[in-house]
Amino acid sequence: MLTDTHCHLDDEQFQDDLNAVIDRAKAVDIGFILDPGVNAETSRRAIEISETYEIVYAAVGYHPSDCVDFDAARHIPMIRQWAEHPKVLAIGEIGLDYYYDDGAPRDVQKRVFETQVGLAGELGLPIIVHDRDAHGDALAIVKANLNQEASGVFHCYGGSVEMTRELLDMGLYLGFDGPLTFKNARKAPDVVAYAPADRLLIETDSPYMAPVPLRGRRNESSYIVHIAAKMAEYKNISVDDMIRITTENANRLFRFDTACAS
Repeated sequence: MLTDTHCHLDDEQFQDDLNAVIDRAKAVDIGFILDPGVNAETSRRAIEISETYEIVYAAVGYHPSDCVDFDAARHIPMIRQWAEHPKVLAIGEIGLDYYYDDGAPRDVQKRVFETQVGLAGELGLPIIVHDRDAHGDALAIVKANLNQEASGVFHCYGGSVEMTRELLDMGLYLGFDGPLTFKNARKAPDVVAYAPADRLLIETDSPYMAPVPLRGRRNESSYIVHIAAKMAEYKNISVDDMIRITTENANRLFRFDTACAS
């Protein structure tokens, strides 16, 4: 069974053919898809989708690009309430994004990120971290606030081997997407080769960043087989072993088997 630990099924690009997207995922033996919200609207939508499709689960939170109007007094109780849902398995997508100069001010991003990491720790839920051009600050906030028992994943990981060592020491996981298959992939192949297989997760970040040989198309979960194959190549193991290991990793972190049984 394959897992897609990061797929935005709530995105409007899927609104017309979501049933077909899920059917194609099932056809390649995907048994678990995690849909992380990025604000109030998408978090609610992710929960609604998880209620409709057995293989879909949700994460809830505020992405750095959506945190300008974040009000802890109003939004933290909202996230707490969402997190009570049996199919909500994580807090995310949260983090820092310094790529765009016109994004939320960095001090706002850091405050919102720190608040949500702390909340995840209180709830005993893993975190799904978005870190774009903000490695130092993201690492510092996670170090200071992470509930290591609950753990988490740095999604679409783009850090160095040196940063990887620190994340691994904290018990965190590393998620890899379509860019792992790109010809210009630089750090990711070295990190995948270096990191223990039991800390790796496979994700699509659909509908974005479709993997080679489907680059340029709208991405979807069924394309994850190409990412699994490339990851297996860099780890020098069989694709079947890579699929088995990353599925075990996803279940260990997000405990979707437990959610299924509840």
